[in-house]
Amino acid sequence: MLLAADIGNTRIKVAVFEGNTLIEQFNFMNSQLRNELNFILNKYNLATELVVASVSNIDNDVFIEFENKINVIFITYNFPFSFQNNYSTPDTLGIDRMVLANGAILKYPSQNRLVIDAGTCITYDFINDDDTYLGGAISPGIRLRFESLHNYTAKLPLLKLESIIDHDSKKEEIPFIGNSTIQSINSGVINGVVNEIEGFISQYEVDYPKFIIILTGGDAEFLAKRLKNTIFANSNFLLESLNQTFQHKINND
Repeated sequence: MLLAADIGNTRIKVAVFEGNTLIEQFNFMNSQLRNELNFILNKYNLATELVVASVSNIDNDVFIEFENKINVIFITYNFPFSFQNNYSTPDTLGIDRMVLANGAILKYPSQNRLVIDAGTCITYDFINDDDTYLGGAISPGIRLRFESLHNYTAKLPLLKLESIIDHDSKKEEIPFIGNSTIQSINSGVINGVVNEIEGFISQYEVDYPKFIIILTGGDAEFLAKRLKNTIFANSNFLLESLNQTFQHKINND
């Protein structure tokens, strides 16, 4: 049994795996790490490894405190990934992006792949069929766009994605032409993100006519319903990739 931990900028996701089967998932704020991890380790006391991928400033010592209960493995730049990294500044490439790229290779071998992670930021990562990581792009995510409009203007309100998700359940569309300030912000942010993603996909198609698209992250399911392209939407792809990456290393040592 293995625990996979995705340490984000504000939230942490931990998944419990038995082989390739995801048994249970936990989602909590970074400030709750010690209490939540202690709870998870007590509940799943047969787990033998805790595999950690972090883009946060949380000190590794917090995890090392639990080494009397579980073997802690940190995914770092020196981990034996399955791709050749052609990023010109490899030491600045986020561990989360490296794990996603590796997971795409292991799950979809011998194909061109584009991984889109829609979270706090939207990241684009392209790995060709020779398993070479070429790079990608980073832009603000949905919540960052809402917050920026509110924080850097005098009168625009702070909108939240949750209100739009409520509208989704009522089959309400976001109008392209907003006839109020709230509708205009929703249109600009949501339709802007959708058109950005579609635009990036179209640009990749110029040089790579055939590739698979993996959409993941906290906003993956919300966005998947709005994208025209055929995609594999999996909000847990990073956690699954963490598990696969570690299992692949163990099986090939």
